[in-house]
Amino acid sequence: MAIQGNNMLSLNQIQITPRDEQVLQLLMQGCRNKEIAAQLNISPRTLEQHLRTLFLRAGIRDGRKRVKLATAMFVKEQMKSCNPASG
Repeated sequence: MAIQGNNMLSLNQIQITPRDEQVLQLLMQGCRNKEIAAQLNISPRTLEQHLRTLFLRAGIRDGRKRVKLATAMFVKEQMKSCNPASG
């Protein structure tokens, strides 16, 4: 399960594709489904199916899907900014 204590979602525990990353970035910015679909040049219906798949992979089954994913994305971005990539 991808849900941890306090209902926090960790993106490190689920598979995130490059398209998922794009969707999550727009979701984090507060974009609505139609806006996300338009920016990604896909239909709203395709976006909805994509989100359903993402939610299932993340183990999210309640009405607060957007908040959990956006929060997880925010946390991931904050960790990137605090921890420079090694290499």
